[in-house]
Amino acid sequence: MAKVVVMPRSDIMTTENIFVGWLKEVGEEVEVEEPLFQIETEKSILDIESLYEGVLLEKIAEPEQVFPVGAPMGIIGEPGEEYDFEALTGMKRKN
Repeated sequence: MAKVVVMPRSDIMTTENIFVGWLKEVGEEVEVEEPLFQIETEKSILDIESLYEGVLLEKIAEPEQVFPVGAPMGIIGEPGEEYDFEALTGMKRKN
């Protein structure tokens, strides 16, 4: 089942972070606790580890954008898995 990867809270006061970039490509396998993407905080750049195992199905986040904590960043699931983007993320797909 597809899972949404979200922007994490980097500390108790954080409400948003800058997305630096992906460490995986669409179609690559992802293991739990494996670095998946990087964010920039006021103090440093952090590697964000995956909470899910599977394949990176889709990248939603683009580098150098600011995202609020909890915002959908990408989707991990089974290879070739079909999913309802809007139902899963609560967002309309950009065309």
